[in-house]
Amino acid sequence: MLGLTQTRLAERFGVSFATLNSWWNEKSIPRTKKQTIIDDLFLEVTGQKVIPVKQLLEKKERLIKKSAQHKNIVLGILAYPDIRDELILKLTYNSNKIEGSTLSEDDTASIIFDNIVLHDKSLTEHLEAKNHQVALNRLFRHIATKQKIDENLILNLHGILMNGINSDAGQYRQHGVRIVGANMPTANYLKIPELMKSLVLELQVKSKDIIGLVTEIHSRFEQIHPFSDGNGRVGRLLMNAMLLHSNMAPAIIRQEQKRLYYTYLNKSQVSNEYTQLEDYICDAIADGFGVLERTEINN
Repeated sequence: MLGLTQTRLAERFGVSFATLNSWWNEKSIPRTKKQTIIDDLFLEVTGQKVIPVKQLLEKKERLIKKSAQHKNIVLGILAYPDIRDELILKLTYNSNKIEGSTLSEDDTASIIFDNIVLHDKSLTEHLEAKNHQVALNRLFRHIATKQKIDENLILNLHGILMNGINSDAGQYRQHGVRIVGANMPTANYLKIPELMKSLVLELQVKSKDIIGLVTEIHSRFEQIHPFSDGNGRVGRLLMNAMLLHSNMAPAIIRQEQKRLYYTYLNKSQVSNEYTQLEDYICDAIADGFGVLERTEINN
């Protein structure tokens, strides 16, 4: 669920691969200190760990300080092609991969930047990559010109993402759906217009806790599931529109941690417990700031 190899997991526990392998094969038993670390990680991965309020507040404070170091993040992204392209690649590759794309990060770069046709990949996967690139550029321009995040933007982003893929691109679904692998009912399709209007009004409210607001809106959007397809990708674009609007770096939800992301998302929807998803999104935003800072140093 963490997307780690045994070698990387050993590094996380602060032991050698040989030691982890010995535990794995029951040739030795972790000492008490290491067992505590293992137990804590198990609780984290299964969505049972309680995130201390102080820890979450400290993460948010660090991100607010990073935000204050940037006058206007979205204008910075547009001003530096290296930053824009790196973010587009990371966001496009990971978001599509989470939804089942077989493209590698190199494949994605070849398609979106070099317009290369990969003959062993489907037309749909080519369209998903190019469409996501176009949607991100549309989103960047929208936020840069200080336009509202509204229903029209959400429908427009879906229309771009599903262009050439689904006949109902840019339209709310007209039928019932279920989220595969999740024990969570979606909204009745007849109520979607009303629910989306309400959601948009709430996301437009100014909040001192933007990460808390983004987390709750993302959770509710995915539960409404307003489209027949593309809900995950549109939901993550909407999340990043809200973050950029508040001068935060976009959140890079890593495909390697797909199951962890879904565990926390599902928990927020089932029990209205958002702290684990908030903590996860904080780390994803920090990842976004990491891209900004690495690219700025290189420039």
